[in-house]
Parts: sequence; structure tokens; C-alpha cells
Amino acid sequence: MKIGSHEHKERFCRQFIASHCRFDPGALTWPDLDQAALDRLRGIPFWQEVLYTERRAGAIVAAYARTIADPLVREAVALQGLEEARHAELLRVMIRRYDIAADERPLEKVTAADLCGAFADFGYGECLDSFLGFGVFKIARRSGFLPEPLFDIFDMLMREETRHIVFFINWMAWQQAASGRRARWRRGVTSARYYGRAIGRLLATIRRGRQANDGKDFSATQANVFLDGFTLRRFVQECCVEHERRMGEFDPDLLRPRFLPTLARLALTGLHLGTGLRGVQEERA
Repeated sequence: MKIGSHEHKERFCRQFIASHCRFDPGALTWPDLDQAALDRLRGIPFWQEVLYTERRAGAIVAAYARTIADPLVREAVALQGLEEARHAELLRVMIRRYDIAADERPLEKVTAADLCGAFADFGYGECLDSFLGFGVFKIARRSGFLPEPLFDIFDMLMREETRHIVFFINWMAWQQAASGRRARWRRGVTSARYYGRAIGRLLATIRRGRQANDGKDFSATQANVFLDGFTLRRFVQECCVEHERRMGEFDPDLLRPRFLPTLARLALTGLHLGTGLRGVQEERA
């Protein structure tokens, strides 16, 4: 299958549409939480930012969908907008049910000047958030940080986010091919530029989360229960392993996010070499 071809477009759009799952956030089986679990859930300082991000995502994706000429691509992007808006509603339901302190601040206005660029910015940000989230989610779930029924609900969101980033990466490649930019190195340069901006936005989100939590970051408060024995190498390994597992559920002919996993593997190699060099130096000492 040629990337950027009509067959490619049909494949990534129709698979995305066919894999859509209908559910009502308010009708889900939300578990009752004991006080310790409630304290951990309420202590996560990023719920307000996450809610804002999902609301903004829904607005951007829906607005961009209305500008797309191709009917199949428009249908798929509009469906993603619906799912992003549903993510925001799911968070609202959770916030109300568990009395979490998270206000809805006003959304910045979505302008029509560069909706395609805004959608691309959002897509790369979602790729970054998902890759890191895979590792955090796996570690937290394995540690029993929250009751399993709550992780089951969050896993529905994780599956949808995985679908979104696979769709986005293929959409981006299709867009670039349609613009005559088929070379893989061009896609790499574009990815690096957008990921750089996504990292900047993520750091800003973390800073706002710390301000909302009296300057403390999440790992210094409620996360200690699942970060016992935490190392950077372990976290990166978990991100890579979980990324590969989740990507394995998709059509092997479709593109998958590779930029971040490749950087992560290089980082793991560097960490391994660094550990080995320190060991040699200690033996010589």
C-alpha cells in the first residue's frame, strides 16, 4: 500500500470509523471509593488542565472537520471531535461524582486562520501525551493506585487515544503526500518541530498543575504509592513496551507513531551505556 494513496486514505479512515465504540459517560459503572482512594484521586493536580485540554481538543477537531472537502476524511475527523468532546464529558461526570476541585475555565477562541495547523499541533501533542501516559497508566494500574473498575473506565479513554494517534499519523502522512512532501526525512523534520512545541506545552501544563497544588508536583504527593522504586529507565521501558502492545492491535499496513519510541530506545541505550561506564569506573576505583 502506497502511503498517500487513495487506498491508504480509505484504509485509515474506515478502520477508524469502524472501531468507534458508543457509550454514555453518565451510564458507566462508576465505583464507590474509600477515603484513601478518594484522597489519591482528588490529589492529582492536573484534572482541571486535562478537562480544559479535552474541551479545547473537541472544539479544534470539530471546527477543522467542517473545513475538510474530502467526505470520508471529514467524517472520520468529525467522529474524532465527537470522541474528544465525550472525553471531556466523562471527566465532568467523574469530577462531579467524586467532588474533585476542577473548574472549567473559558476556552480560548478557535479561529479559522489555520485550523489545519491547529489540528496538527493537537495531534502531535496527543502522540506525546499518549506515549508518556501509556507508561504512567501501566505502572499506576499494576500498583493498585486506584480501584480496578476505575482503571477499566480510564482504559476506554486510553484505547480511544491510541486510535486517535494512529489515525493522526496516517492523516499527517497522507496530507504531506498530497502536498508533494513524500520523503521520510521531511516527515521526520516536521515531527521534530511539532514535538518540540508539544513538549513546551506539556511543561507549561505541569507548571500550572504545581501552582494548583501549592508548588508540589504529583510525584512528591499522592503518587508515592506507585512510584516506589521508580527509575527513569524503568519508566521509559514501560512506555516503550506498552506503546508496542497497544500499537499491535492495528492494521500492520498503517503507519504508527515512531518518532518518540525511537528517541526513547536511544535514551535507553544511553542509560545502559552510562550505567556500564559507571560500573567500570567503580571497579577501577
